[in-house]
Amino acid sequence: MPQWPAHYPFSAIVGCDSEQLDDLGLALVLTSVSPEIGGVLVRGHKGTAKSTAVRALASLLPPVEVYRGDRFSVDPADPAQHSPDGPFGPGTDVESRPVHLVDLPVGATEDRVLGSLHLEQALTHGKVAYEPGLLARAHRGLLYVDEVNLLHDHLVDLLLDAAATGRVTVERDGFSVEHAAKFLLIGTMNPEEGELRPQLLDRFGMTVEVSAPTDPVARAEVVRRRMAYDADPGGFAARYHDAEEALADRIAKARGALDRVHLSEAALLKIAEVCAAFEVDGLRADIVTSRVAVAHAAWAGRETVTRADIRRAALLTLPHRRRRNPFDAPGLDEELLDRILGEEDPPPDPPQPPESPEDPSEPSEPEDSDPSQTPEQPEQPEQSSDEAGPEPQGPENADGQDNTAEAQETDEPPNTDTEQDVGEGSEEAGPPPPSSDSATSTVGSTAPYRARKLTVRGAGQGADGKRSRAVGRRGRRIGAAPPGSGSGSSLHLVETVRAAAAAPREGERMRIRPQDLRVAVREGQESNLILFCVDASGSMAARKRMSEVKTAILSLLLDAYRRRDKVGLITFRAQQAELVLPPTNSVDVAAARLEDMPAGGRTPLDEGLLEADRVLRREQRRDPRLRPLLVLVTDGRATGAKGAVARSLAAADHIAGQEISTVVVDSESGPMRLGLALGLAARLGAEHLPVGEINADALNTAVRERAA
Repeated sequence: MPQWPAHYPFSAIVGCDSEQLDDLGLALVLTSVSPEIGGVLVRGHKGTAKSTAVRALASLLPPVEVYRGDRFSVDPADPAQHSPDGPFGPGTDVESRPVHLVDLPVGATEDRVLGSLHLEQALTHGKVAYEPGLLARAHRGLLYVDEVNLLHDHLVDLLLDAAATGRVTVERDGFSVEHAAKFLLIGTMNPEEGELRPQLLDRFGMTVEVSAPTDPVARAEVVRRRMAYDADPGGFAARYHDAEEALADRIAKARGALDRVHLSEAALLKIAEVCAAFEVDGLRADIVTSRVAVAHAAWAGRETVTRADIRRAALLTLPHRRRRNPFDAPGLDEELLDRILGEEDPPPDPPQPPESPEDPSEPSEPEDSDPSQTPEQPEQPEQSSDEAGPEPQGPENADGQDNTAEAQETDEPPNTDTEQDVGEGSEEAGPPPPSSDSATSTVGSTAPYRARKLTVRGAGQGADGKRSRAVGRRGRRIGAAPPGSGSGSSLHLVETVRAAAAAPREGERMRIRPQDLRVAVREGQESNLILFCVDASGSMAARKRMSEVKTAILSLLLDAYRRRDKVGLITFRAQQAELVLPPTNSVDVAAARLEDMPAGGRTPLDEGLLEADRVLRREQRRDPRLRPLLVLVTDGRATGAKGAVARSLAAADHIAGQEISTVVVDSESGPMRLGLALGLAARLGAEHLPVGEINADALNTAVRERAA
């Protein structure tokens, strides 16, 4: 029976050969060479060897020396580090051990991450002792978070504090402990399941996008190696033993060579120029790019940072820092990067002039110095006429439409007999909406704005978020309840003693029985499922109306991202409703589907409502605690086959009977309105919200003006 090794060999992963590393392999190696880089975020779909590569990395790192019995792994060679298990004298035994790879589960508790009261010591010996958490174990090692984008906000806050200070302070349960917590933070995530908080995203030194290879030869090689490993793990690992040893030795040598790598002033200025050109926020990008460039030079065996080192460093450190909002696609314009870097390597630093013996405090200047011999300043890339874009012509805007005409255009009065919503003479609307169900048109959105907060009625018990009221384990304390009620988990000592005191007693001594225990009930906020049900029929095909509606939905999607909600998208047009995006945590995908959403055809409102009901019931079975909010975007019209209006009202009554929190976003505009959406909202028992009132800033301005 073969013995399974602890991991799949790193060098056996296709693309992680030491002589030809892909982006994933290179990023993991560089952060091992220079831990100060700050770790790696690996983004990719399932089945792309993200976790396999991370778990295989730990065996390549040099072992660390620790005091025997020290649970906090302080460095014996660093007198500034102090362990809560210490003090350790000069004669304390020192041992060498492999680097720890610590998994941080998505569902971990705060006690497990920070550490907590050692219950065995407390109950058996009556001592208040501290049990170290995962951050203490990860010190001088690897902290691995799989699905890091699904990590709860309170755990993200703990990671941010530890990553920023390199220390952890715990003050709770009668003890106060502070210990070092410096680790390589490596996270993996699937972008389809939601994005990462910007604060934590910036803490990762590098980011890598991985995908399955498209070359059939490479795919076959991946399968061949995996099957060989499954058939004989020990023999497979033995075949790659020499490659693993060579890779580990090269990492150790590169670590030792870091201090000998020189980053010239010209190279540093070039890095600053690159970061400024891509408009990254803050200066962490400049610092991390410099460190990665130095590590890459050490890995390549060079003693000077070159253009190639800067280029590779920029591709690994800048893509995730240039995103202005969650809907921006990650990546870097490599053509712009090459223009900034130029063709030549940064020149070396000029020799330092000798100090004048007469006045050592003031360096002398050579007599034949020439001001033109100062280090070359970075040149801004020239922008050709093609890159600058066409010259503006008259009052036309970027879409080729006349702004003067657009300012005067409004929707024509609605026509109940046809799907056409805009008069034939309107230039803004373009051609009239198609009358057939097969013809469609697509209109883009404008820049999103700060959306008004929409909430679910009542209080739930869902996952931590920032939208609706919730009763759970986090938030302000509002009461107490017996354990097991689902309201909380932390002991409420005062209410426990009060319940015990109120119970009948035998003698004068009060005893706390199991039935006297009370846990704290807290009120916080939860995340919700936001299901958009959007009318994409011909009545929405007017350019101005569809652009306004898409911008409103995009703004609500951005708000859902910030509040950690799950989102889904249904559209209805022609003869049917379609689930364009099943409920997901990825608002990026929802935004992309929204931009490509066509409009045209009739308005099967009943089909849209019934499809929403089916989706919500299915999600309710999957997660009963996840409360939904249905956002219906429509002008209230129902057209199609005979009886469309009656069927729509029946569907609305059915939704109302399910007691689903609903908001009707009224897309009707123009001087003459039918008010059908208002009647539909009343039938649904929903909040009615004109599309113009989605913008929270505009609404606040209108309220202030009216109050004045």
